[in-house]
Amino acid sequence: MVNKVKVLVLRGPGTNCDGEAVFAFEQAGATATRVHINQLIRKEISLFDFQIMVVPGGFLYGDDIAAGKVLANELKVKLGEEVARFIDDGRLILGICNGFQVLVKAGILPRLKKGEPQRLTLTNNDSGKFECRWVYLNVNRKSPCVFTKGMERMYIPVAHGEGKIAGDLTAITDKNIVVTYMDEKGNQSAGYPWNPNGSMRDIAGICDDSGRVFALMPHPERHIRGTQHPQWTRFGAKKHGDGFPVFQNAVKYAATI
Repeated sequence: MVNKVKVLVLRGPGTNCDGEAVFAFEQAGATATRVHINQLIRKEISLFDFQIMVVPGGFLYGDDIAAGKVLANELKVKLGEEVARFIDDGRLILGICNGFQVLVKAGILPRLKKGEPQRLTLTNNDSGKFECRWVYLNVNRKSPCVFTKGMERMYIPVAHGEGKIAGDLTAITDKNIVVTYMDEKGNQSAGYPWNPNGSMRDIAGICDDSGRVFALMPHPERHIRGTQHPQWTRFGAKKHGDGFPVFQNAVKYAATI
């Protein structure tokens, strides 16, 4: 019997999308376990018992200081070596919404060398308010991203107040840009509200050079089933939602590790 892919869904005070992340990965055929950050820090659970680590959405530590910053510091200071080895071993990391903020501010994505300053960040939406809406995403087919292999577009929701990518975009290359906001006609420079936060170059998600570390602001785990589409009763429900292939691709890849 082939062992199932094991997924660590990281949580802490304020995480609120861990249940959806567990469900999505289990629907894709993996075994997913919620693990508190303190369990990793105290060595009660080993990161290396898993092939995939997910940092899900929420408001970790109340987003005090800045969104995701407190957990980012914990990962960087207390678990930095383990996370670096986890990546170097060929395993996968997915950050969603608050998880994207965490990975960027921890220097995991884009991956920073020791002592290298952070050049990108996620900051307040241009609208000055929390944005909760469905968005269209274009998938960059030239990206090496493992999670979006074979995908062309997605229609999934956002829910964030600090989702604007800003800073020095030379920190990433075109192939690191995995998903960008667009309108329903495919216009990738449509502006607000299709780009809900004012993110530079309409960027919604990025990956590292290997394609195994991926993070995005929209929530693929909230569109797993066709009946989660806001207009499924009008247009009919597909078997799976647009976000489901993200998890299928991850599980399929991780099974080869």
